[in-house]
Amino acid sequence: MGLFNNIKNLFKKEEKSEARELTSIKEDNFEKKINDKETEDKKIELYEKGLSKSRNTFVNRLINLNNKTKKITDEYFEELEEILIEADIGVNTVLSFIEKLKKRVKSENITDLNYLQEVIVDELFIIYVDNSILTNKIKFNESGPTVLLFVGVNGVGKTTTIGKIANKIKKSGKSILMVAGDTFRAGATEQLVEWGNRVGCDVVVGRENSDPSSVIYDGITKAINENIDVLLVDTAGRLQNKVNLMKELEKMNKVIGNLIPGAPHETLLIIDATTGQNGISQAKNFKNITNITGIVLTKLDGTAKGGIVLAIKEELDIPVKYIGLGEGINDLETFDIEKYIYGLFKDMM
Repeated sequence: MGLFNNIKNLFKKEEKSEARELTSIKEDNFEKKINDKETEDKKIELYEKGLSKSRNTFVNRLINLNNKTKKITDEYFEELEEILIEADIGVNTVLSFIEKLKKRVKSENITDLNYLQEVIVDELFIIYVDNSILTNKIKFNESGPTVLLFVGVNGVGKTTTIGKIANKIKKSGKSILMVAGDTFRAGATEQLVEWGNRVGCDVVVGRENSDPSSVIYDGITKAINENIDVLLVDTAGRLQNKVNLMKELEKMNKVIGNLIPGAPHETLLIIDATTGQNGISQAKNFKNITNITGIVLTKLDGTAKGGIVLAIKEELDIPVKYIGLGEGINDLETFDIEKYIYGLFKDMM
Protein backbone atom coordinates (compact mmCIF):
# COMPACT_ATOMS: atom_id res chain seq x y z
CA MET A 1 0.00 0.00 0.00
CA GLY A 2 2.68 2.58 -0.73
CA LEU A 3 5.72 3.82 1.12
CA PHE A 4 4.60 2.84 4.63
CA ASN A 5 4.14 -0.83 3.76
CA ASN A 6 7.23 -0.84 1.55
CA ILE A 7 9.39 0.27 4.48
CA LYS A 8 7.61 -2.10 6.86
CA ASN A 9 8.19 -5.03 4.50
CA LEU A 10 11.75 -3.94 3.73
CA PHE A 11 12.91 -4.30 7.32
CA LYS A 12 11.08 -7.61 7.74
CA LYS A 13 12.67 -8.95 4.55
CA GLU A 14 16.13 -7.79 5.64
CA GLU A 15 15.88 -9.80 8.85
CA LYS A 16 14.84 -12.98 7.01
CA SER A 17 17.26 -12.67 4.09
CA GLU A 18 20.22 -11.98 6.38
CA ALA A 19 19.44 -15.08 8.42
CA ARG A 20 19.34 -17.19 5.23
CA GLU A 21 22.51 -15.66 3.80
CA LEU A 22 24.52 -16.23 6.96
CA THR A 23 23.81 -19.97 6.79
CA SER A 24 24.93 -20.32 3.17
CA ILE A 25 27.85 -17.98 2.53
CA LYS A 26 31.38 -19.23 2.11
CA GLU A 27 33.58 -19.41 5.17
CA ASP A 28 36.05 -16.76 3.92
CA ASN A 29 33.23 -14.20 3.58
CA PHE A 30 31.47 -15.13 6.80
CA GLU A 31 33.28 -12.69 9.10
CA LYS A 32 32.79 -9.77 6.68
CA LYS A 33 29.08 -10.55 6.33
CA ILE A 34 28.71 -10.75 10.11
CA ASN A 35 30.50 -7.39 10.54
CA ASP A 36 28.37 -5.75 7.83
CA LYS A 37 25.18 -7.03 9.47
CA GLU A 38 26.32 -5.83 12.90
CA THR A 39 27.13 -2.38 11.49
CA GLU A 40 23.73 -2.13 9.79
CA ASP A 41 21.95 -3.35 12.94
CA LYS A 42 23.76 -0.70 14.99
CA LYS A 43 22.66 2.02 12.55
CA ILE A 44 19.03 0.88 12.73
CA GLU A 45 19.26 0.71 16.53
CA LEU A 46 20.74 4.23 16.61
CA TYR A 47 17.76 5.55 14.60
CA GLU A 48 15.31 3.71 16.85
CA LYS A 49 16.91 5.03 20.04
CA GLY A 50 17.59 8.51 18.68
CA LEU A 51 14.00 9.04 17.54
CA SER A 52 12.40 7.57 20.65
CA LYS A 53 11.33 10.98 22.06
CA SER A 54 9.56 11.87 18.82
CA ARG A 55 8.07 8.39 18.55
CA ASN A 56 6.82 8.40 22.15
CA THR A 57 4.94 11.68 21.67
CA PHE A 58 4.04 12.30 18.04
CA VAL A 59 3.40 8.69 16.97
CA ASN A 60 1.74 7.64 20.22
CA ARG A 61 -0.62 10.62 19.98
CA LEU A 62 -1.43 9.56 16.43
CA ILE A 63 -2.16 6.01 17.57
CA ASN A 64 -4.30 7.26 20.49
CA LEU A 65 -6.25 9.54 18.16
CA ASN A 66 -7.13 6.60 15.94
CA ASN A 67 -7.93 4.34 18.90
CA LYS A 68 -10.44 6.79 20.40
CA THR A 69 -12.03 7.80 17.08
CA LYS A 70 -15.01 5.88 15.72
CA LYS A 71 -15.42 7.76 12.46
CA ILE A 72 -13.50 10.30 10.38
CA THR A 73 -14.92 13.76 11.13
CA ASP A 74 -13.85 17.41 11.04
CA GLU A 75 -12.92 17.06 14.72
CA TYR A 76 -10.56 14.20 13.79
CA PHE A 77 -8.76 16.38 11.22
CA GLU A 78 -8.54 19.30 13.69
CA GLU A 79 -6.85 17.13 16.31
CA LEU A 80 -4.57 15.59 13.68
CA GLU A 81 -3.61 19.10 12.56
CA GLU A 82 -2.67 20.00 16.14
CA ILE A 83 -0.54 16.85 16.52
CA LEU A 84 1.35 17.56 13.30
CA ILE A 85 1.99 21.22 14.14
CA GLU A 86 3.30 20.28 17.58
CA ALA A 87 5.66 17.79 15.88
CA ASP A 88 7.24 20.87 14.22
CA ILE A 89 6.31 19.97 10.67
CA GLY A 90 5.37 23.61 10.09
CA VAL A 91 1.98 25.33 9.95
CA ASN A 92 1.83 25.94 6.19
CA THR A 93 2.98 22.40 5.43
CA VAL A 94 0.41 20.94 7.83
CA LEU A 95 -2.50 22.99 6.45
CA SER A 96 -1.63 21.92 2.90
CA PHE A 97 -1.22 18.31 4.05
CA ILE A 98 -4.61 18.23 5.82
CA GLU A 99 -6.38 19.55 2.72
CA LYS A 100 -4.68 16.91 0.58
CA LEU A 101 -5.60 14.20 3.08
CA LYS A 102 -9.25 15.29 3.17
CA LYS A 103 -9.44 15.09 -0.62
CA ARG A 104 -7.92 11.62 -0.62
CA VAL A 105 -10.32 10.42 2.08
CA LYS A 106 -13.25 11.73 0.03
CA SER A 107 -12.08 10.44 -3.38
CA GLU A 108 -11.17 6.97 -2.06
CA ASN A 109 -14.12 6.86 0.35
CA ILE A 110 -11.79 5.92 3.22
CA THR A 111 -13.60 4.90 6.41
CA ASP A 112 -11.13 2.39 7.91
CA LEU A 113 -9.02 4.23 10.52
CA ASN A 114 -6.19 1.69 10.36
CA TYR A 115 -5.94 2.21 6.63
CA LEU A 116 -6.11 5.98 7.13
CA GLN A 117 -3.21 5.73 9.58
CA GLU A 118 -1.09 4.17 6.83
CA VAL A 119 -2.26 6.81 4.34
CA ILE A 120 -1.16 9.54 6.78
CA VAL A 121 2.36 8.08 7.00
CA ASP A 122 2.52 7.67 3.22
CA GLU A 123 1.45 11.23 2.57
CA LEU A 124 3.79 12.67 5.20
CA PHE A 125 6.81 11.09 3.58
CA ILE A 126 5.71 11.91 0.07
CA ILE A 127 6.48 15.43 1.31
CA TYR A 128 10.13 14.36 1.57
CA VAL A 129 10.60 12.05 -1.41
CA ASP A 130 8.16 13.29 -4.05
CA ASN A 131 9.15 15.27 -7.15
CA SER A 132 12.72 15.88 -5.99
CA ILE A 133 16.16 14.45 -6.49
CA LEU A 134 17.71 14.83 -3.05
CA THR A 135 20.96 13.10 -2.20
CA ASN A 136 22.57 12.49 1.18
CA LYS A 137 25.94 11.88 -0.47
CA ILE A 138 28.84 14.31 -0.03
CA LYS A 139 30.16 15.63 -3.33
CA PHE A 140 33.86 14.72 -3.30
CA ASN A 141 36.39 16.44 -5.58
CA GLU A 142 37.80 14.05 -8.20
CA SER A 143 41.19 15.79 -8.31
CA GLY A 144 42.70 17.64 -5.38
CA PRO A 145 41.26 18.42 -1.95
CA THR A 146 37.53 18.41 -1.29
CA VAL A 147 36.47 21.52 0.64
CA LEU A 148 33.53 21.32 3.05
CA LEU A 149 32.45 24.70 4.43
CA PHE A 150 30.40 24.67 7.63
CA VAL A 151 28.02 27.50 8.57
CA GLY A 152 25.50 28.03 11.36
CA VAL A 153 24.76 30.21 14.37
CA ASN A 154 26.66 29.83 17.63
CA GLY A 155 25.44 27.10 19.94
CA VAL A 156 24.07 24.63 17.37
CA GLY A 157 27.00 22.20 17.78
CA LYS A 158 28.90 23.28 14.68
CA THR A 159 32.44 22.62 15.89
CA THR A 160 31.45 19.31 17.48
CA THR A 161 29.75 18.29 14.23
CA ILE A 162 32.88 19.11 12.24
CA GLY A 163 34.86 16.85 14.56
CA LYS A 164 32.36 14.01 14.18
CA ILE A 165 32.29 14.32 10.39
CA ALA A 166 36.09 14.42 10.33
CA ASN A 167 36.11 11.19 12.32
CA LYS A 168 33.57 9.60 9.96
CA ILE A 169 35.46 10.58 6.79
CA LYS A 170 38.84 9.57 8.22
CA LYS A 171 37.46 6.11 9.03
CA SER A 172 36.65 5.76 5.32
CA GLY A 173 40.38 6.03 4.60
CA LYS A 174 40.66 9.68 3.52
CA SER A 175 43.16 12.17 4.96
CA ILE A 176 41.67 15.13 6.82
CA LEU A 177 42.68 18.70 7.63
CA MET A 178 40.55 21.12 9.67
CA VAL A 179 40.63 24.92 9.48
CA ALA A 180 39.65 27.11 12.45
CA GLY A 181 37.89 29.84 10.46
CA ASP A 182 35.83 31.01 13.44
CA THR A 183 38.42 33.46 14.76
CA PHE A 184 35.93 35.61 16.70
CA ARG A 185 34.23 33.29 19.20
CA ALA A 186 36.24 32.78 22.35
CA GLY A 187 37.29 29.16 22.64
CA ALA A 188 36.24 28.15 19.11
CA THR A 189 39.80 27.51 17.93
CA GLU A 190 40.72 25.60 21.10
CA GLN A 191 37.62 23.44 20.73
CA LEU A 192 38.47 22.55 17.13
CA VAL A 193 42.11 21.81 18.06
CA GLU A 194 40.83 19.47 20.77
CA TRP A 195 38.71 17.67 18.16
CA GLY A 196 41.74 17.50 15.87
CA ASN A 197 43.71 15.75 18.61
CA ARG A 198 40.82 13.39 19.25
CA VAL A 199 40.35 12.48 15.59
CA GLY A 200 44.05 12.50 14.79
CA CYS A 201 44.38 15.29 12.23
CA ASP A 202 46.06 18.69 11.96
CA VAL A 203 44.16 21.95 12.50
CA VAL A 204 45.21 25.20 10.82
CA VAL A 205 44.68 28.14 13.20
CA GLY A 206 45.20 31.91 13.11
CA ARG A 207 45.44 34.64 15.69
CA GLU A 208 42.34 35.64 17.66
CA ASN A 209 40.21 38.15 15.68
CA SER A 210 42.36 37.65 12.58
CA ASP A 211 40.82 37.63 9.11
CA PRO A 212 39.12 34.22 8.67
CA SER A 213 39.86 34.21 4.93
CA SER A 214 43.60 34.42 5.58
CA VAL A 215 43.40 31.37 7.85
CA ILE A 216 41.42 29.54 5.17
CA TYR A 217 44.04 30.54 2.57
CA ASP A 218 46.76 28.98 4.75
CA GLY A 219 44.65 25.85 5.24
CA ILE A 220 43.99 25.33 1.54
CA THR A 221 47.65 25.92 0.68
CA LYS A 222 48.66 23.30 3.25
CA ALA A 223 46.02 20.85 1.95
CA ILE A 224 47.25 21.23 -1.65
CA ASN A 225 50.94 20.93 -0.73
CA GLU A 226 50.38 17.87 1.45
CA ASN A 227 47.86 16.14 -0.87
CA ILE A 228 45.11 16.18 1.78
CA ASP A 229 41.86 14.54 0.64
CA VAL A 230 39.30 16.58 2.60
CA LEU A 231 39.46 20.06 4.12
CA LEU A 232 36.82 20.94 6.75
CA VAL A 233 36.40 24.67 7.34
CA ASP A 234 34.72 26.16 10.42
CA THR A 235 33.21 29.65 10.13
CA ALA A 236 31.87 32.32 12.49
CA GLY A 237 28.26 31.89 13.58
CA ARG A 238 27.04 35.45 13.88
CA LEU A 239 23.77 36.59 12.37
CA GLN A 240 23.64 39.94 14.15
CA ASN A 241 24.74 41.76 11.02
CA LYS A 242 23.61 39.97 7.87
CA VAL A 243 25.50 42.33 5.56
CA ASN A 244 28.82 41.71 7.31
CA LEU A 245 28.22 37.97 7.38
CA MET A 246 27.37 37.96 3.68
CA LYS A 247 30.54 39.88 2.83
CA GLU A 248 32.58 37.56 5.04
CA LEU A 249 31.18 34.43 3.37
CA GLU A 250 31.60 35.97 -0.09
CA LYS A 251 35.26 36.65 0.66
CA MET A 252 35.78 33.10 1.97
CA ASN A 253 34.13 31.57 -1.10
CA LYS A 254 36.26 33.74 -3.39
CA VAL A 255 39.51 32.72 -1.66
CA ILE A 256 38.53 29.04 -1.74
CA GLY A 257 37.40 29.16 -5.39
CA ASN A 258 40.57 30.94 -6.55
CA LEU A 259 42.79 28.25 -5.03
CA ILE A 260 40.61 25.25 -5.90
CA PRO A 261 38.25 25.81 -8.87
CA GLY A 262 34.72 24.60 -8.11
CA ALA A 263 35.23 24.72 -4.34
CA PRO A 264 33.71 24.74 -1.80
CA HIS A 265 32.23 21.45 -2.92
CA GLU A 266 29.70 21.46 -0.09
CA THR A 267 28.38 24.23 2.16
CA LEU A 268 26.73 22.49 5.09
CA LEU A 269 24.39 24.36 7.42
CA ILE A 270 24.23 23.08 11.00
CA ILE A 271 20.79 23.30 12.66
CA ASP A 272 19.96 22.34 16.24
CA ALA A 273 16.79 20.21 15.99
CA THR A 274 15.71 21.24 19.50
CA THR A 275 15.26 24.87 18.34
CA GLY A 276 12.40 23.81 16.05
CA GLN A 277 11.00 26.47 13.76
CA ASN A 278 13.70 28.91 14.89
CA GLY A 279 16.15 26.58 13.14
CA ILE A 280 14.11 26.88 9.95
CA SER A 281 14.30 30.68 10.23
CA GLN A 282 18.08 30.46 10.60
CA ALA A 283 18.25 28.27 7.50
CA LYS A 284 16.22 30.77 5.47
CA ASN A 285 18.59 33.56 6.51
CA PHE A 286 21.68 31.60 5.53
CA LYS A 287 20.09 30.41 2.30
CA ASN A 288 19.58 34.05 1.33
CA ILE A 289 23.28 34.84 1.64
CA THR A 290 25.10 31.70 0.54
CA ASN A 291 24.57 28.50 -1.45
CA ILE A 292 23.60 25.85 1.11
CA THR A 293 24.04 22.35 -0.35
CA GLY A 294 23.04 20.30 2.67
CA ILE A 295 21.75 20.35 6.25
CA VAL A 296 23.28 18.69 9.30
CA LEU A 297 20.56 18.31 11.92
CA THR A 298 22.08 17.98 15.40
CA LYS A 299 20.50 16.84 18.68
CA LEU A 300 17.59 15.07 16.97
CA ASP A 301 17.65 12.60 19.86
CA GLY A 302 16.98 15.47 22.29
CA THR A 303 13.67 16.61 20.82
CA ALA A 304 10.16 15.21 20.56
CA LYS A 305 9.68 17.25 17.38
CA GLY A 306 11.24 14.93 14.80
CA GLY A 307 8.90 16.31 12.14
CA ILE A 308 11.40 19.13 11.56
CA VAL A 309 13.01 16.90 8.91
CA LEU A 310 9.83 17.25 6.83
CA ALA A 311 9.64 20.99 7.44
CA ILE A 312 13.20 21.44 6.18
CA LYS A 313 12.39 19.60 2.96
CA GLU A 314 9.09 21.36 2.35
CA GLU A 315 10.19 24.89 3.24
CA LEU A 316 13.82 24.87 2.08
CA ASP A 317 14.13 22.02 -0.44
CA ILE A 318 17.64 21.29 0.83
CA PRO A 319 18.67 17.71 1.59
CA VAL A 320 19.43 16.61 5.13
CA LYS A 321 22.85 14.95 4.82
CA TYR A 322 23.65 14.05 8.42
CA ILE A 323 21.67 13.75 11.64
CA GLY A 324 22.98 13.75 15.20
CA LEU A 325 21.44 10.99 17.30
CA GLY A 326 23.57 11.18 20.44
CA GLU A 327 26.56 12.81 22.10
CA GLY A 328 29.17 10.17 21.21
CA ILE A 329 31.75 10.63 18.46
CA ASN A 330 30.05 7.92 16.38
CA ASP A 331 26.49 9.15 16.94
CA LEU A 332 26.35 11.16 13.72
CA GLU A 333 24.66 9.27 10.89
CA THR A 334 24.31 9.84 7.18
CA PHE A 335 20.61 10.62 6.76
CA ASP A 336 18.60 7.65 5.50
CA ILE A 337 14.91 8.31 4.82
CA GLU A 338 13.97 4.62 5.15
CA LYS A 339 15.68 4.23 8.54
CA TYR A 340 14.15 7.53 9.61
CA ILE A 341 10.66 6.29 8.74
CA TYR A 342 11.33 3.02 10.54
CA GLY A 343 12.76 4.76 13.63
CA LEU A 344 9.88 7.22 13.84
CA PHE A 345 6.96 4.89 13.05
CA LYS A 346 8.26 1.58 14.38
CA ASP A 347 5.44 1.34 16.95
CA MET A 348 2.90 1.38 14.12
CA MET A 349 4.57 -1.47 12.19
